[in-house]
Amino acid sequence: MHLETRDLYEPEDLDWNEWKAGNHFDPAVRWKTFHDLVRETTTRGVEVRRTRIVSEPVSEYIRFEYDVTEPHNLAAGEQVRWLPRRQTAGLLVPPNDFWVFDEQTVLWNFCDGNGTWMGEERSDDPDLAKLCVAAFDAAWDRAIPHKEYQPS
Repeated sequence: MHLETRDLYEPEDLDWNEWKAGNHFDPAVRWKTFHDLVRETTTRGVEVRRTRIVSEPVSEYIRFEYDVTEPHNLAAGEQVRWLPRRQTAGLLVPPNDFWVFDEQTVLWNFCDGNGTWMGEERSDDPDLAKLCVAAFDAAWDRAIPHKEYQPS
Protein backbone atom coordinates (compact mmCIF):
# COMPACT_ATOMS: atom_id res chain seq x y z
CA MET A 1 0.00 0.00 0.00
CA HIS A 2 1.30 3.42 -0.87
CA LEU A 3 -0.39 6.65 0.15
CA GLU A 4 0.72 9.86 -1.58
CA THR A 5 -0.52 13.19 -0.28
CA ARG A 6 1.54 15.88 -1.98
CA ASP A 7 0.83 17.93 -5.11
CA LEU A 8 4.52 18.23 -6.02
CA TYR A 9 7.47 15.88 -5.73
CA GLU A 10 11.09 16.33 -6.71
CA PRO A 11 11.03 19.65 -8.61
CA GLU A 12 14.49 18.87 -10.03
CA ASP A 13 13.55 15.35 -11.19
CA LEU A 14 14.85 14.78 -14.72
CA ASP A 15 11.83 12.72 -15.82
CA TRP A 16 9.38 15.39 -14.61
CA ASN A 17 11.34 18.16 -16.30
CA GLU A 18 11.65 16.16 -19.52
CA TRP A 19 7.87 15.60 -19.49
CA LYS A 20 7.28 19.34 -18.93
CA ALA A 21 9.43 20.02 -21.99
CA GLY A 22 7.09 17.83 -24.05
CA ASN A 23 9.32 14.77 -24.25
CA HIS A 24 6.91 11.98 -23.37
CA PHE A 25 9.19 9.03 -22.66
CA ASP A 26 8.20 5.38 -22.17
CA PRO A 27 7.98 4.75 -18.40
CA ALA A 28 8.16 0.98 -18.93
CA VAL A 29 11.65 1.47 -20.30
CA ARG A 30 12.73 4.37 -18.08
CA TRP A 31 11.58 2.79 -14.81
CA LYS A 32 12.20 -0.87 -15.70
CA THR A 33 13.47 -1.82 -12.23
CA PHE A 34 10.21 -0.67 -10.61
CA HIS A 35 8.13 -2.35 -13.33
CA ASP A 36 9.96 -5.63 -12.84
CA LEU A 37 9.57 -5.51 -9.05
CA VAL A 38 5.83 -4.79 -9.20
CA ARG A 39 5.27 -7.39 -11.91
CA GLU A 40 7.15 -10.05 -9.90
CA THR A 41 5.21 -9.11 -6.77
CA THR A 42 1.77 -9.18 -8.38
CA THR A 43 2.59 -12.44 -10.19
CA ARG A 44 2.96 -13.99 -6.72
CA GLY A 45 -0.60 -12.88 -5.96
CA VAL A 46 0.32 -9.84 -3.88
CA GLU A 47 -1.73 -6.70 -4.49
CA VAL A 48 0.19 -3.46 -4.95
CA ARG A 49 -2.14 -0.51 -4.37
CA ARG A 50 -1.51 3.23 -4.47
CA THR A 51 -3.83 6.07 -3.51
CA ARG A 52 -2.99 9.62 -4.49
CA ILE A 53 -4.73 12.40 -2.58
CA VAL A 54 -4.76 15.42 -4.89
CA SER A 55 -5.87 19.02 -4.87
CA GLU A 56 -8.14 20.17 -7.69
CA PRO A 57 -7.55 21.73 -10.03
CA VAL A 58 -4.55 19.42 -10.15
CA SER A 59 -1.02 20.75 -10.23
CA GLU A 60 1.15 20.32 -13.30
CA TYR A 61 3.09 17.65 -11.41
CA ILE A 62 -0.09 15.66 -10.74
CA ARG A 63 -0.87 15.87 -14.48
CA PHE A 64 2.55 14.34 -15.08
CA GLU A 65 1.79 11.53 -12.60
CA TYR A 66 -1.60 10.97 -14.21
CA ASP A 67 -0.05 10.86 -17.70
CA VAL A 68 2.52 8.21 -16.76
CA THR A 69 0.28 6.09 -14.50
CA GLU A 70 -1.20 3.84 -17.19
CA PRO A 71 2.04 3.04 -19.06
CA HIS A 72 3.96 2.88 -15.78
CA ASN A 73 2.05 1.79 -12.69
CA LEU A 74 -0.91 0.00 -14.28
CA ALA A 75 1.22 -1.69 -16.94
CA ALA A 76 3.34 -3.18 -14.16
CA GLY A 77 0.26 -4.52 -12.33
CA GLU A 78 -0.17 -1.85 -9.68
CA GLN A 79 -3.68 -0.60 -8.86
CA VAL A 80 -3.94 3.18 -8.62
CA ARG A 81 -6.75 5.36 -7.35
CA TRP A 82 -7.15 9.12 -7.08
CA LEU A 83 -8.84 10.91 -4.19
CA PRO A 84 -9.68 14.60 -4.62
CA ARG A 85 -8.68 16.41 -1.44
CA ARG A 86 -12.17 17.90 -1.09
CA GLN A 87 -13.49 14.35 -0.58
CA THR A 88 -11.18 13.61 2.36
CA ALA A 89 -13.18 15.38 5.07
CA GLY A 90 -13.51 13.03 8.00
CA LEU A 91 -10.52 10.89 7.03
CA LEU A 92 -7.58 10.69 9.38
CA VAL A 93 -4.40 10.17 7.41
CA PRO A 94 -0.79 10.71 8.47
CA PRO A 95 0.79 13.95 7.25
CA ASN A 96 3.59 12.08 5.45
CA ASP A 97 3.50 9.68 2.52
CA PHE A 98 4.03 6.06 3.42
CA TRP A 99 4.28 2.52 2.18
CA VAL A 100 2.95 -0.44 4.19
CA PHE A 101 4.42 -3.86 3.44
CA ASP A 102 2.65 -7.07 4.47
CA GLU A 103 0.48 -5.02 6.84
CA GLN A 104 3.45 -5.05 9.24
CA THR A 105 6.14 -2.63 8.13
CA VAL A 106 5.69 1.09 7.50
CA LEU A 107 8.16 3.04 5.39
CA TRP A 108 7.69 6.79 5.83
CA ASN A 109 8.79 9.14 3.05
CA PHE A 110 9.74 12.69 3.98
CA CYS A 111 9.83 15.72 1.66
CA ASP A 112 10.64 19.35 2.29
CA GLY A 113 8.16 22.12 1.54
CA ASN A 114 9.18 22.20 -2.14
CA GLY A 115 8.68 18.46 -2.60
CA THR A 116 12.33 17.45 -2.52
CA TRP A 117 12.74 14.00 -1.00
CA MET A 118 14.50 14.24 2.37
CA GLY A 119 14.70 10.58 3.32
CA GLU A 120 12.77 7.71 4.76
CA GLU A 121 12.23 5.98 8.07
CA ARG A 122 11.18 2.40 8.69
CA SER A 123 8.91 1.28 11.51
CA ASP A 124 8.11 -2.30 12.48
CA ASP A 125 5.63 -1.25 15.16
CA PRO A 126 2.55 -3.45 14.57
CA ASP A 127 0.18 -0.91 16.14
CA LEU A 128 1.44 1.85 13.85
CA ALA A 129 1.14 -0.47 10.84
CA LYS A 130 -2.51 -1.18 11.75
CA LEU A 131 -3.24 2.55 11.95
CA CYS A 132 -1.63 3.17 8.57
CA VAL A 133 -3.50 0.24 6.98
CA ALA A 134 -6.79 1.62 8.35
CA ALA A 135 -5.97 5.11 7.05
CA PHE A 136 -5.00 3.74 3.65
CA ASP A 137 -8.09 1.53 3.38
CA ALA A 138 -10.39 4.43 4.28
CA ALA A 139 -8.81 6.60 1.58
CA TRP A 140 -8.81 3.71 -0.92
CA ASP A 141 -12.52 3.11 -0.39
CA ARG A 142 -13.32 6.73 -1.31
CA ALA A 143 -10.81 7.05 -4.13
CA ILE A 144 -11.59 6.80 -7.83
CA PRO A 145 -9.92 4.09 -9.96
CA HIS A 146 -7.43 5.54 -12.43
CA LYS A 147 -9.45 4.64 -15.54
CA GLU A 148 -12.48 6.49 -14.14
CA TYR A 149 -10.70 9.57 -12.80
CA GLN A 150 -10.39 12.68 -14.96
CA PRO A 151 -8.14 15.34 -13.45
CA SER A 152 -9.61 18.81 -13.43
